[in-house]
Amino acid sequence: MTMKPNERTRRVMVGDVPMGGGAPCAVQSMLNAPANDVAANLAQIDALAQAGCEVVRMAVPRRACLDAFEEVCARSPLPVVADIHFDAQIAIEAARRGAAKLRINPGNIGGWEKTDAVIEAAREAGIPIRIGVNAGSLDEGLKARADLTLPEKLAASVKEYVAHFEQRGFFDVVASAKAHDVMTTVETYRILSRELPEVPLHIGVTEAGTLMQGVVKSASGLGILLEEGIGDTMRISLTDDPTAEVRACWMLLSALDLRRRGPEIISCPTCGRCQVDLIDLARRVDERLSQVKAPLKVAVMGCVVNGPGEAADADLGVACGAGSGVIFAKGKVLRKVDEACIVEALSEEIAKLESEG
Repeated sequence: MTMKPNERTRRVMVGDVPMGGGAPCAVQSMLNAPANDVAANLAQIDALAQAGCEVVRMAVPRRACLDAFEEVCARSPLPVVADIHFDAQIAIEAARRGAAKLRINPGNIGGWEKTDAVIEAAREAGIPIRIGVNAGSLDEGLKARADLTLPEKLAASVKEYVAHFEQRGFFDVVASAKAHDVMTTVETYRILSRELPEVPLHIGVTEAGTLMQGVVKSASGLGILLEEGIGDTMRISLTDDPTAEVRACWMLLSALDLRRRGPEIISCPTCGRCQVDLIDLARRVDERLSQVKAPLKVAVMGCVVNGPGEAADADLGVACGAGSGVIFAKGKVLRKVDEACIVEALSEEIAKLESEG
């Protein structure tokens, strides 16, 4: 069998989380609490861990934030990546103070001499570096080239830096090259996967937008890449609560049958046959499922047309009628309940399934 691109990449460890070399695509997000507020960042990390996040990234915008960063690293249950722009000395200090990985941007870290100092700090600390290129911060020389497309410019920047790192004997590298345009992002990662097959890739659409737009853009682009076997770690960037990013990542991985964590809800889009408030019902069932870790399939169907037969493969479900619903499991009817009791009845059956293992 032909190996997928993410099976051929080099294995990199971020704390105890493997990236590359055939490891499952790791889910990550970024903290947005004030960088000097230790308690707020730790609370956010706990919430992200509960949501299924495996790696967190923390911006360290000022040297005055390094003490807080160090304490967060020491107390975090998840590996913490230091996100550094403009100041190489902050990256060097972050490596010394417990970062599980550094993320630097070649376009603004300050040139080769400062990059080399960061490499040596990471080498001494035994941690990897993500070379994180963004379309909005390409170095001026590449930006001015009219002979290259934007994906070629982004890939060229990554390749130049990877080559420099490897010339210095530093191979513990992850690369990313993001744009807000979906197809620019897709083409860039295709180039990188083809021309740097050994380098693990962090995939994402940057500045994707608010919840709905961001999820649609990210799922469109990252879904293409993941289906092609490209991507060793991922972030779905949203202008929203970071836990929403994590949930969206898991939904995408589950939809592609790559990784599963927690339940999948199967619900019909409603029509004139529906005689219950299905939209509210599905929302309340979805909220209940957010507390469940088992990879169950739960169906919420608005009428008998989309009932047990249509969702026969669901572990559990309800087919609604006039003010009532039939609870079923694997297509077999269990009982009939009033509309007001549907969520409670589903919760009871979910609890039984969880207790059975």
